[in-house]
Amino acid sequence: MLLQEEKATILPGVEAAKQAFSEGMGVICVVDNGPFEAAAFAFSRGEIEEFAYPDDRPKTWVAIDLKRAMELANFPKDRYEGPK
Repeated sequence: MLLQEEKATILPGVEAAKQAFSEGMGVICVVDNGPFEAAAFAFSRGEIEEFAYPDDRPKTWVAIDLKRAMELANFPKDRYEGPK
């Protein structure tokens, strides 16, 4: 859904996710938990670092329009810790 309907872009890894965040894009981390995938909106650099913690689960990083990412995640604007 994200890739086609929301014009999202798969990023090659966490460093690209950090760069996209710095450029004001919305960053989503999709974690493959085996039986299901979970998507999380990275609202800060710290969140990206937390999601990037190495474990056995494959992760896909996605860049999307920031406003749309916040809408999809139902994320309150006042909690967003944008690039500084």
